[in-house]
Amino acid sequence: MPDIIQLLPDSIANQIAAGEVVQRPASAVKELMENAIDAGAQHIKLIIKEAGKTLIQVIDDGMGMSETDARMSLERHATSKIRTAEDLFKIRTMGFRGEALASIAAVAQVEIKTRQAHQELGTLLVVEG
Repeated sequence: MPDIIQLLPDSIANQIAAGEVVQRPASAVKELMENAIDAGAQHIKLIIKEAGKTLIQVIDDGMGMSETDARMSLERHATSKIRTAEDLFKIRTMGFRGEALASIAAVAQVEIKTRQAHQELGTLLVVEG
């Protein structure tokens, strides 16, 4: 009998994870708002169109990301909050799984605009599935 177990392509694995993280637009809003709070945002603006089916936009004044961090934020299991297994028991932030943005991007069109306060230029990333 031939071997039948294989690794899933990242695109399919991300869509499966999206089902866990983004069960409905409200789940995506929750994840994005938690990211803004964890980034130290003092002001957060949420724009939603058609109950989140056509647009969910979060604008905040958090710390922003470098270009490298913005790109990494879209990778599965990428996080700024965990470095060791012990860190799993010390997390004091809201979001930490490191899959929310990757999962959202797997099933939606995502645009990230970010700039760190000390930088003159920012980063724009556009991802479509």
